[in-house]
Amino acid sequence: MPLADVAQALAIVLAWGVNFVVIKWGVAGVPPLLLGALRFMLVALPAVFIVKRPALPWRYLALYGLTVGVGQFGCLFTAIKLGMPAGLASVVLQSQAFFTLLLARAFLGERWQASQLAGVALALGGLALIGMGKGGDMSALGFGLTIAAATSWAASNIVVRAIGLAGCKVEPLGLVVWSSLVPPLPFLLLSWRLEGGGAMLAALRGLDVQSLFAVAYLAFIASMFGYGLWSRLLARHAAAKVAPFSLLVPVVGLLASHWLLGESLTPAQLAGSGLLMAGLLAAVFGGRLLAMASGRASRA
Repeated sequence: MPLADVAQALAIVLAWGVNFVVIKWGVAGVPPLLLGALRFMLVALPAVFIVKRPALPWRYLALYGLTVGVGQFGCLFTAIKLGMPAGLASVVLQSQAFFTLLLARAFLGERWQASQLAGVALALGGLALIGMGKGGDMSALGFGLTIAAATSWAASNIVVRAIGLAGCKVEPLGLVVWSSLVPPLPFLLLSWRLEGGGAMLAALRGLDVQSLFAVAYLAFIASMFGYGLWSRLLARHAAAKVAPFSLLVPVVGLLASHWLLGESLTPAQLAGSGLLMAGLLAAVFGGRLLAMASGRASRA
């Protein structure tokens, strides 16, 4: 991969890692479900007039918008509002890779490799350590909602795979932009019902610089810049070369939350995070390493 493309991949990692800190800033002044509505409004408009609509049935756009939009970010924003540390959220959210394996097995009949099973076992141990860890600011509800966010992200991955199995071409930027038309209305209805109309109006009237920055960052930097550049890299290089960069996102998330928010992990949370990331590495690279070892053994 050319050095310029490596630099672009690292810029995306930085944008997505800092994203968790920005969410913390955002929910400090705006109710989380309302923040989700504002984010996706800005992603969709005016981008739908610029980005070509992907050649997909509306049901796929709706399913993707509901899972990755309302499900993932609704749960994540609320989790961070309710006490989930931003840095730890960036780690726990990576469990989506393992929930994707479970859902792919259940709904698509996909088989697991030995390395993926090992990765799932390590990740479950890591999540258990994080969940049982005492100390810090993490709440049980915040942790549970982050797991729900990871599961929703996994469900959106299954939607994308179903699109591919249906013979449709997946255009990442077009999918992100056009599916963003779906979440605002459910978010607004949920915010009105759960957060209250008074809180919504008060937040909109009292938008300060920090809140406006958070909404703009989430929409334009994390979504448009991040996914736009990511889709460009995937178009130029094999997915196996691009995807591993995403493993750096929780590293940036932990560092950014420590430097900008003063967060720190308890020993149990640190150990659990290490186990979860080890499981992710095993799931992503284990099969390739086993194949390489097997090839060397056969040539010896």
